[in-house]
Amino acid sequence: TVLAEAWRFSGEDVLLHVLPLFHVHGLLTAINTVLASASSILLLPKFDSAEVLQHFKEATVFMGVPTHYTRLLHEAGLNPEATAHVRLFVSGSAPLPIETHQEFFRRTGHVILERYGMTETLMNTSNPYDGPRVPGSVGPPLPGIGIRVTNPESGAVERKPDVIGTLEVSGPNVFAGYWRDPGKTAGEFTADGWFKTGDLGRIDRDGYVHIVGRAKDLVISGGCNVYPREVELELDALPGVLESAVFGVPHPDLGEGVTAAVVPKSGASLSEDAIIEALGTRLAHYKLPKRVLVVAELPRNAMGKVQKSALRERHGGLYLS
Repeated sequence: TVLAEAWRFSGEDVLLHVLPLFHVHGLLTAINTVLASASSILLLPKFDSAEVLQHFKEATVFMGVPTHYTRLLHEAGLNPEATAHVRLFVSGSAPLPIETHQEFFRRTGHVILERYGMTETLMNTSNPYDGPRVPGSVGPPLPGIGIRVTNPESGAVERKPDVIGTLEVSGPNVFAGYWRDPGKTAGEFTADGWFKTGDLGRIDRDGYVHIVGRAKDLVISGGCNVYPREVELELDALPGVLESAVFGVPHPDLGEGVTAAVVPKSGASLSEDAIIEALGTRLAHYKLPKRVLVVAELPRNAMGKVQKSALRERHGGLYLS
C-alpha cells in the first residue's frame, strides 16, 4: 500500500504492464501495487515500442526500464497527444540517463518518476508524485524506510551530505535473509541490522538519494577511485552519444584502466580522440577513459541492465597486449 499511496493509485487507474513476470519489478512492484489499489492492468506479452505507443490511450500509468524509454524516443509518434491519457510514467531497475529524462519531458510534457529498489528490499526510495522529480536522482526514502551512507573501508556512517559511500537500508521492507544460506545472510547485514545494498551513492542536502554505481564496478586507477556513473553522465551529455558504459580492466601501470564503451546516436559519427579531448575539460585527468570503444550496442540482461561483467570479460586484454 505504500507505493499505491505514494504514486496516487486508485481504482480508476489502468497500468500498462510490459515487464517480465520473473523479476521483482514486474511481479511485485507492478502487480502488487495494482492489487493494493484495486486498479486494473493491461498485460502485454513483451515490450514493443510501437505497440506500447498505441496502448497509451488505454492506460493511466506506465512502468518501464530505461531501455523502454530510449526506444520510445525513437518513435516519431511520441508526443503530448499520444501520452495525454497517461498520468504517470515510472522508471526503475537501472539508472535512467539524464538526457533521456529531459528528452522525454521535451517530447511529451511528462516528467518520469524514477525510483530505487532491489530484490532483497523491494522499494526503497521514490521521487515524489507531487514535488520535484530530480533527473539523476531516485528520490528520498519512502515512509518508514531508512537509508544511510557509510564509508566503504571503515563502515563509519557518513553524516555530511553529498559524500559518496556504500548505501545501507533498514525498514520493514528488508528481507529476513537468503534461503538456506546463513553465512551469506550474516555477511550482508551490519552489526546493527542494516542491509548492505552493494550500491554506491550519496544523499544530497534535500534528502534525495543519488546512485553512482555498484561497489563491484568501482574502478581503482593509479590508486584513485573512479565512479563509473560520474564519467557516464559526462559521456552521455556529449553530442552524438546515445548511451555509454564505463568499466575497468587490467592495466600494467595503473592497475585498472578506465575504459568506456559508447553507442552513437543514429547517423552520428564518433571519434575516440574527440571524445577524450572533450572530456578533458569536464573531468579530472585520472577519471578520463584511457580508451573509448564505439560499439553498436551495450550487452544487457532481460531487464535492460547493462552487463559490465560482459564488457570486462570481452575487453580484459585491451591494455595487456
